[in-house]
Amino acid sequence: MFECPLFFLLLSTSANSFALKATSDTASATAAALNVPFSDVAMGPPDAILGIAQAFKACDDPRKVNVCVGAYRDSSGKPWILPSVRAAERKMMEDATENKEYLAIEGDMDFLKKALAFAYGAFSSDCVGVQTLSGTGACRVGGKFLAEFAPPGTKVFIPVPTWGNHWKIMAEAGLETSPYRYYSRASNGLDYDGMMEDIEQAPDGSIILLHACAHNPTGCDPTKDQWKAICDLMQNKKHIAFFDSAYQGFASGDAEQDAFALRYFVENGGDMPVMLAQSFAKNFGLYGERCGTFSIFCQDAEARERIMSQLRLIIRPMYSNPPKHGSSIVKTILSDDELTKQYYQECKSMADRILEMRSKLVTTLQEAGSTHDWSHVSNQIGMFAYTGMSEEMCDELTDKYAIYLTRDGRISVAGLNDGNIEYVAKAIHDVTDGKSITTAE
Repeated sequence: MFECPLFFLLLSTSANSFALKATSDTASATAAALNVPFSDVAMGPPDAILGIAQAFKACDDPRKVNVCVGAYRDSSGKPWILPSVRAAERKMMEDATENKEYLAIEGDMDFLKKALAFAYGAFSSDCVGVQTLSGTGACRVGGKFLAEFAPPGTKVFIPVPTWGNHWKIMAEAGLETSPYRYYSRASNGLDYDGMMEDIEQAPDGSIILLHACAHNPTGCDPTKDQWKAICDLMQNKKHIAFFDSAYQGFASGDAEQDAFALRYFVENGGDMPVMLAQSFAKNFGLYGERCGTFSIFCQDAEARERIMSQLRLIIRPMYSNPPKHGSSIVKTILSDDELTKQYYQECKSMADRILEMRSKLVTTLQEAGSTHDWSHVSNQIGMFAYTGMSEEMCDELTDKYAIYLTRDGRISVAGLNDGNIEYVAKAIHDVTDGKSITTAE
């Protein structure tokens, strides 16, 4: 019998909760008796995703499959360092001017120019931006800026569902959060009407958090026409657009296409404030380098200077200045025409492999005998597929088949390959057969 610790995933069950509480209480009592400093510090809950990764690592079942991790894997299930990234590092090693000195508080300005042009295109010259600790740091810096300079009581409206860290980041930054409808479990598709209604009903001048492309976790994006209507509505409501862009180029394979929503807003949004949290973790494969930017579109040069001064004041006590290696890689690639061309080809190859796995998963489910309509999986985009499976189905996949995923039914399509896709499809068919993968609303 293989040991696959569902314990990490089911901390909320009564038995485990009792056991953990008893252990924690005993430890706390012992520490208090010994007068240990901080003996009253309670045990914090495990991270929803990192806890699953820990459980996967501890599992000794040879069949185990990890479709939880939000990182690209190649066709053999291994991490992939882009050859253009390797080439950039070699070029940096040969450059005698490269060093390990501190960057400025705002980061490497040459990197920032390239990064913002990558996102905003021709509109980048009217942006003020800072280098951040990837997308998480960008959201945190942006949230803190809004907490300090948006009118008191301004709420940030966050889509349901979203990347789980959005809620914590914005709350920690000092903003009041509120949900807006985004995805329909009844149709396994975008709840466009609900989204528009909630944005319309939000108080004028609210902050609306938007995923620029490849929405996480659903993989479901508005169409171009829907984006245009969202922009018009937000402009009329005098809302603030806060884009989170983690997958530009990785979503469709075309970085220009994936930048449509952001660029449409800055070109057609009038005086609507537009902000961007940008990450290079997924699309450049620089997960551990913590490379990103936070920027604001602002056509007033004097206002850009004032904004930059305040962003520096936010960053200085937070992390002082950003790491250098990842941004130097991105700068080197985007400053070299040949490396840029190579990078775009490699990024497209990642997107194409994921699209292939989406299609193959649906086909293999049908071949396994599933009668469900899985077309939403093939219609979605980006790293993740939002399957519609319930928490109970996800638990059964882990308990019975050692397939590790988040309990909302999200799977990382990047974790699938020719060696495991049939096994995963048959397992999904087994746990969903005769049961609904939609939820009445």
